Amino acid sequence: MIALAEGAARPAMALRELKVCLLGDTGVGKSSIVWRFVEDSFDPNINPTIGASFMTKTVQYQNELHKFLIWDTAGQERFRALAPMYYRGSAAAIIVYDITKEETFSTLKNWVKELRQHGPPNIVVAIAGNKCDLNDVREVMEKDAKDYADSIHAIFVETSAKNAININELFIEISRRIPSTDTNPASSGKGFKLRRQPSVTKRSCC
Repeated sequence: MIALAEGAARPAMALRELKVCLLGDTGVGKSSIVWRFVEDSFDPNINPTIGASFMTKTVQYQNELHKFLIWDTAGQERFRALAPMYYRGSAAAIIVYDITKEETFSTLKNWVKELRQHGPPNIVVAIAGNKCDLNDVREVMEKDAKDYADSIHAIFVETSAKNAININELFIEISRRIPSTDTNPASSGKGFKLRRQPSVTKRSCC
């Protein structure tokens, strides 16, 4: 995966804009994941998102350029009604939970239900268990989360925005799951029935 600096010479290849939204409880690290991916930085004192924030990053994937248009939504309950504005029209949704807080995993399941009912029919769903650097105080077992992700045909990865674990890999897997431009729409699956792809090599959080 190659990040392209602004102003750098770009090869002659197709540019695809991919809208991605991040969903999940407040405090799970959604903004930290975005900042680590886009800026390769981490701020332990980052302020909670108000409404939503927007960032972009262009990367090369195979013979295409993927420009991620990333909407980081607020996790507070009072902003929840705004979420459909951001996940409608999205190519992918990253639902984040905190591995040290069981209740954030329960909230994640509610987001999945909402996406099934109101989200785009072929949206790529990724489940990210963040803060895997805090394994000693884990409340959500990795196997339980992975089994759930497999049951809805979603991407699953445990991440650490703090230690830069599996952040780029998460977006690589999203790029891999996005149907190519020459895919026949009639043959693509419905809802969360996504095309099976070889799993991306991920670093262990332990």
